[in-house]
Amino acid sequence: MPKAEFKGGAFYRSLDSARAAKGLNWKQVAEESGVSASTLTRMAQGKRPDVDSLAALVQWSGLSADTFVGGSSLSYDAEPLSQITTMLQSDPRLPAEGRDAMIDMITAAYVRLRKPLAG
Repeated sequence: MPKAEFKGGAFYRSLDSARAAKGLNWKQVAEESGVSASTLTRMAQGKRPDVDSLAALVQWSGLSADTFVGGSSLSYDAEPLSQITTMLQSDPRLPAEGRDAMIDMITAAYVRLRKPLAG
């Protein structure tokens, strides 16, 4: 069984996307989530949050911690590109033309850069 590990860098990047989508700065994230600004700074430097900070940030952002925990081999229940497309399709804040443009760009980049799964 592969060793489970928390992918802190990926979590921080997703957290940064949530922050940007909400139009907040990191100080505001700290205030809204109840996590100290120093914890967020340490995370930006590659450190992992403590479990209580992780729980608070997951709750604040709506991210799933499960997404960032895994061993050396991940299995996907659904193709990642379809998951991204579904999320963008269901975002009521995106106008149709913006949503479609984003999906086109992400699809083109994903298809060009992905590597086949070993197996």
